[in-house]
Amino acid sequence: MNFYDFEAESLKGTVVPMSEFKGKTVIVVNTASKCGLTPQYEGLEELYRKYKEDGLVILGFPCNQFANQESGSAGEIEEFCQVNYGVTFPMFAKVDVNGEDAHPLFKYLKNELGSLFGSKVKWNFTKFVIDKDGNPVKRFAPYTKPVKMEEFIKKLL
Repeated sequence: MNFYDFEAESLKGTVVPMSEFKGKTVIVVNTASKCGLTPQYEGLEELYRKYKEDGLVILGFPCNQFANQESGSAGEIEEFCQVNYGVTFPMFAKVDVNGEDAHPLFKYLKNELGSLFGSKVKWNFTKFVIDKDGNPVKRFAPYTKPVKMEEFIKKLL
């Protein structure tokens, strides 16, 4: 299995194969609307706008597993992201990132890029970076602001 073998449902309800992002540097991030880290949407959007023409794509996956901080519907999540942060990067349907019901993509990414906490995702806004060849190459902690990822991302583009 590799990154391109997975697929996920978008916020709009369409199935998106990860192979659609072949040749791009990808950041996969689990998100939440009611988290102290929610302002990271702004930094993620800035990175996306700055580097999307160079091949960066950010994929947001809302998750309600951490303190019930993403309890909204797909429509509510989309509206929140647009109105508050002007998010234009692809957003996906709500997923679990830990446990038996974790989305297969997150099971794969956690297995490939473990952390001090083992293979668990500790909190919202954990960021996984996949290179242009589909290889998971780095995991950034929830508290790492997107601007702190910029130099690493630039090297991959």
